[in-house]
Amino acid sequence: MNILLEAKNITKSFGGVVANKDVSFKIEEGSIVGLIGPNGAGKSTMFNILSGVFPPTSGRIDFEGNRIDTLSSYKICKFGISRTFQNLQIFNNMTVLENVMVGHHSKTFSGMLAAALRFPNALREEKIICEAAMEQIKLVGLEDVYDVNAEGLPLGKLRLLELARALASEPKLLLLDEIAAGLNDRETLKINKLINQIRQKGMTIFVVEHDMNLVMGICDKIIVLDQGVKIAEGTPKEIQNDEKVVEAYLGSDAIDELVR
Repeated sequence: MNILLEAKNITKSFGGVVANKDVSFKIEEGSIVGLIGPNGAGKSTMFNILSGVFPPTSGRIDFEGNRIDTLSSYKICKFGISRTFQNLQIFNNMTVLENVMVGHHSKTFSGMLAAALRFPNALREEKIICEAAMEQIKLVGLEDVYDVNAEGLPLGKLRLLELARALASEPKLLLLDEIAAGLNDRETLKINKLINQIRQKGMTIFVVEHDMNLVMGICDKIIVLDQGVKIAEGTPKEIQNDEKVVEAYLGSDAIDELVR
């Protein structure tokens, strides 16, 4: 497989606190990769670095051979990386359709003035964006509420809405930050199926998730962080049998009990 993204020796410090320390990994094109670890392991920090929310203190990130760790979030999105957020970032006063149309901003060319004055080119572009947004809405199963304001939707539908908006920029790499958080079993199963559908379309997916059943069921490879350091990397089976991983989640006392 071709390497889509490579993180090299990433360290991120906030004052005296080191959130990530010398973390390196590669993401192969067309794969689903999981990033797991206990609370405070540095998973969301890594996602924030990859998506340009803030730069690493040291190290570099290459995407399709281009260095991106020095770029803004907007430019990284242009390169082909999109994400969802652990804490929903939804425009509550907009409809489902309008929210997803916002996700197409990186693909638009009409300026603010042209849009405000309703120039023909801007109107044509808006129609194209609207049609494309409806395709993403249908993919995640929200077509029955496309004209409903986001503030009136339950959590499960909001998670799907944020996924649809992330897909709107047609990313090559999709970052999913705890996409199943707070969902019930039925909703989590739907997310599972959607992730596999998206991968079948040729997209590469990098997922942070606490739901181990979801991670172990969909990922080709899993990276494990603990206290900001990468402690393991491998297939789901390899990770399940890794003593360092079990200790990170359960503690050394639990390991001793398991060995007895």
